[in-house]
Amino acid sequence: MTAASSRTRPADGTKGWVIGHAAGAPVILAPSWLVAAVVLTMLFAPTVRSIAPEIGDTTTYVVALSFVVLLFVSVFLHELAHGFTARACGLQVREFAITLWGGHTAFGGAASRPGASALIAVVGPLTNLVVAGACWLGALAAPDGGLLGVIAYLSAVANAFVAAFNLIPGLPLDGGRVLEALVWRVSGDRIRGSIVAGWAGRVVAVVFAVWAVGLPLLRGEDPDLFTIGWAALIGAFLWSGATGAIRGAQSERTIGALTVAAIARPAVAVPLSASVAFAESALVSAGAAEVVLTGPDGRPVAYVDAAAAAAVPGPSRAVTAVHAVAVPLPPGALVDGRLVGAELVRAVGQGARTSPALAVLLDGQVTGLIFATDVVAALNPRA
Repeated sequence: MTAASSRTRPADGTKGWVIGHAAGAPVILAPSWLVAAVVLTMLFAPTVRSIAPEIGDTTTYVVALSFVVLLFVSVFLHELAHGFTARACGLQVREFAITLWGGHTAFGGAASRPGASALIAVVGPLTNLVVAGACWLGALAAPDGGLLGVIAYLSAVANAFVAAFNLIPGLPLDGGRVLEALVWRVSGDRIRGSIVAGWAGRVVAVVFAVWAVGLPLLRGEDPDLFTIGWAALIGAFLWSGATGAIRGAQSERTIGALTVAAIARPAVAVPLSASVAFAESALVSAGAAEVVLTGPDGRPVAYVDAAAAAAVPGPSRAVTAVHAVAVPLPPGALVDGRLVGAELVRAVGQGARTSPALAVLLDGQVTGLIFATDVVAALNPRA
């Protein structure tokens, strides 16, 4: 059972039933929770039977299911703590989700300060510690051998485990966010903090899998198939989350360093009424790679298709209008030459909805042509 918080929400959100709203965000119960509820009920039933052997089978499963429901309520409280603290720190909460792995809280962005990021992360496990303490006191106050005492005791242990597990310093766990904030505070670089915490999360994933399988071996026992499978699932979840954090941080660093000069093809502007020969001469004289055609008002209206222009016969080049071999640029297919980083990527993304190429303007002059495919290649050099 884990409760890992995410920075941003997927484009389509978590699939499931909206069972309410909190902090201005929907609370979503994923169908996978039903699978988790059934599996956990079956797993905890033997524990309940060993603690209270006098109760019948039906009551055993009712008690086990009650414990599972309370456990997920605890996870929900964990996520609410993340969400309300994040909102108090100025972040938008997108959703609370209860899933197969416990739950997550999705935010509309990242905290602006390491202290706020650490606070948002740590309040979840602290909430579980408070719940564990309350359940422990309830177990002590309950009559000996009573079912309420059994449920309270199991809830106390489970909440303490969820808190301790989530405080392990490695992403995607909350402790990984705290580690990320610490590295961010010391180095002044949040992305470096994410990468360090992501690698720590990979180490945690490996150590957990080795521990889960190796501990029975140290005891002279053979690990059963269920233990191996469960350790593999949890290890894969942790590894996947850590790897996603590392790749996300690296992608964010790449985006932050992106400039128009890095992705734009140098372009020269020629009038829409010019000939193919004139455009070719201007291209060579300027040492540019692309030709952008401008209208009477000087605004870009098209760009030359190099293949089409090359196909025009030599004798006809001086009399063929260049707009005959051009691709129109719709209104808005422009990029400010001063943009950098995420703002540049956002502007290209918006323009690419209507045109595969965007003219670059700097102080009102055409300086380049950006193709969306070049931006994709710059952001994904391996691809």
